[in-house]
Amino acid sequence: MESFIRDKGVILTTGTFTSEAKKESIRDGVSAIELVDGEKLIDLFESLELGLKHKKAFDINEKFFKDFQ
Repeated sequence: MESFIRDKGVILTTGTFTSEAKKESIRDGVSAIELVDGEKLIDLFESLELGLKHKKAFDINEKFFKDFQ
């Protein structure tokens, strides 16, 4: 089995990428570029649990409390 190393660039932003940047990242004839925007970055942090702790949360059932008004 042959193995090889593939060169790839990664560009991160907490914001978003323009449509021109997205087009350029997949243009034929250039090295692969992965664009990681803010939403994808958050998804990566969540899936890898980087710097995060689990937290239990509840939603208020307002109908329940209306019976006491």
